[in-house]
Amino acid sequence: MCNGSVYKLSTRTYTNDSRYPKHVWSPAGGWYAQPVNWKRNTVIAGLAVFGIVAVVFKIDTELEYRHKMPEPGRFFPSRYWSRQIIEHEKALKAAQEGSAENK
Repeated sequence: MCNGSVYKLSTRTYTNDSRYPKHVWSPAGGWYAQPVNWKRNTVIAGLAVFGIVAVVFKIDTELEYRHKMPEPGRFFPSRYWSRQIIEHEKALKAAQEGSAENK
């Protein structure tokens, strides 16, 4: 425990408990930082990251182009959001229904 003795090394002040300076300025808050609004700031940063990811995802899905379509029975996650695959599967379904009516 700290018995109150303080000593100086160079221009920093230390206690016997630790070799960490009593006062440190850093963008993250220094040693043992507990910013007042950390929960609000975390939510704001999380929402900003989510928004950026959503915009990038939307742009990516609009620009996605496939040279080969996935097999009909196979699990393929982008099947649910890729416009090209959705249109291809609608055309396949219409062709299958049309061929079933002709028989």
